[in-house]
Amino acid sequence: MNERIAPLPPARAEALAGAYARAVGATQRRTLATGAIVLALLVLAGYVAEVQPLVFAENIGNFTAYIGRLLPHLTLGNFRGDVAEWYWALPRWLELLGETLLIAYLGTLLGGIAGFVLCFGAASNLARSRAGCFLVRRWLELCRTVPEIVFALLFVIAFGLGPMVGVLALAIHTTGALGKLFSEVVENIDMKPVESLKAAGATHIETIRFAVLPQVLSNFASYGLLRFEVNVRGAGVMGFVGAGGIGQEFLSAIRNFYYTDVSAILLLIILTVMAIDFATERLRHRLLGLETAR
Repeated sequence: MNERIAPLPPARAEALAGAYARAVGATQRRTLATGAIVLALLVLAGYVAEVQPLVFAENIGNFTAYIGRLLPHLTLGNFRGDVAEWYWALPRWLELLGETLLIAYLGTLLGGIAGFVLCFGAASNLARSRAGCFLVRRWLELCRTVPEIVFALLFVIAFGLGPMVGVLALAIHTTGALGKLFSEVVENIDMKPVESLKAAGATHIETIRFAVLPQVLSNFASYGLLRFEVNVRGAGVMGFVGAGGIGQEFLSAIRNFYYTDVSAILLLIILTVMAIDFATERLRHRLLGLETAR
């Protein structure tokens, strides 16, 4: 412990100091270059998108004034009566909100089943042919690339207004999203059980059932719950194009300038989504915890 470290020769110390200075300088130059590129892209994107900060600053008052009109008139002396007046159509809104949740649930269930079936063909380590894997992946990309609202518009033209439109739109988009996530989980499994079952003469279905599913089911369930959260929000927007649910009533309140109705419905949606997020998050963590414990 009392031994002194021998100093480096002056030439060696000078060479190391010079190398360190050059490395620091190169890092600083890269950082400055990256910052300049990001700033240039920001300015270019703002110009193309016609972002006008001065116009935004001049009209920000209109936005805050609109927010002010949304707020209900609540008093301590008649708080319960004011809240009852604010939520005068609560039974109808709850019914529409329940419809929205059912649309999200059914869309997630159907899309999850389809994504589950297709994910094994999209996983490179389990696909039977490269051509089949390529085609399945492109199909999943198509399903998740087109926004749900676009699918909803197409289905409204084909089938008319109603909740079925929202279910179909969400199911297709969910198929692409979950199929991609599921296939990535499958590609990261331990292949030793798969190889053992194949060597024992197991069929492709048997291999998936006994070697793959035990490794991926908890992650599948976690991703499915996460997608349900996303679809609840998406189902709320589906009503804007006539696909049923609370979104249609929300859009009607906005168009007719029923300010307090807008805030009441918006708060109802926010609280519902928060409750679902909290519940599904705890369930996901529990599932992942059980998988880790194994």
